[in-house]
Amino acid sequence: MVDEEELRRMSPQERLQLRRMLAALDDQDLRASKLGERRRKIILVVIILCCLGLAAWIGVLATTLPRYYRAGGWRGAWVGFDLAELAAFAVTGWAAWRRRQILIICLVVLATLLCCDAWFDVVLDARTHGFWLSLLSALVVELPLAALAILGARRLLRMTNAVLLRYRGQSGPVPRLRDIPLAGMEPGRPLADLLAEPDEQLAENEAGRRASADEVDSGRR
Repeated sequence: MVDEEELRRMSPQERLQLRRMLAALDDQDLRASKLGERRRKIILVVIILCCLGLAAWIGVLATTLPRYYRAGGWRGAWVGFDLAELAAFAVTGWAAWRRRQILIICLVVLATLLCCDAWFDVVLDARTHGFWLSLLSALVVELPLAALAILGARRLLRMTNAVLLRYRGQSGPVPRLRDIPLAGMEPGRPLADLLAEPDEQLAENEAGRRASADEVDSGRR
C-alpha cells in the first residue's frame, strides 16, 4: 500500500505515470457490451426518424397555418414564460455563487429561454408599433446575454474535461467541445448507464474489481 509520504517523494513524472496506470486499470472495468451498442443504434435511429418527422411537420405547418391568429391565454403564456426566465436567472445566480457543477445546466437552460424570448418577441411583434423595440431588446439584451451564458457553459465544460484529463495522467491542449467524449461512456457501454446514479456505477465497478481479484487469487491457489 502506497502511503502519502511515498507519494510526496515521487517526482512529478512518476506521479503522472502512476495516474496513467490507475486510469488504465479503471478502464478495464468498462467492458464492452453488445446490448449497449444495440441500444445506441436504436436510439440513433429514433433520433433520425424524429428529425425527418419534424421536418415534414414543419413543412405542413408552413403551408397550412394562417398568417394571423387570435390566441387565448395570452397573458398567462407570457407571464408564465417570464416567471420561468426569472427562476432560471435566480438558480443560475445561486449556482454561480455556490460554485456548483449544476451551473453548466443552468447556463444552457437560461440561454435557451433568452433565445426563445427574443424570437417570439420579434416574430409576434412583426408589423406592429412595438416591433422596433422588441428587435432592439433582442439585439442589445437577450441575445448578448444568451451568448454569454453559452460561452460560460462551454468554458466550464472544457475546464471540467481538462481536470479529468489531468487526473487520468494526460497532458496537452484540451480538445474541442464537439470532440470530447462522454465521461465514463466508452464505446460499447450500455446507454442505460447514463440514467444510473454514479454511486451505483462505482459500486458495480468495485464489485467487478473484487470478483476479478478473487478469480486471480483462486487461480494462484
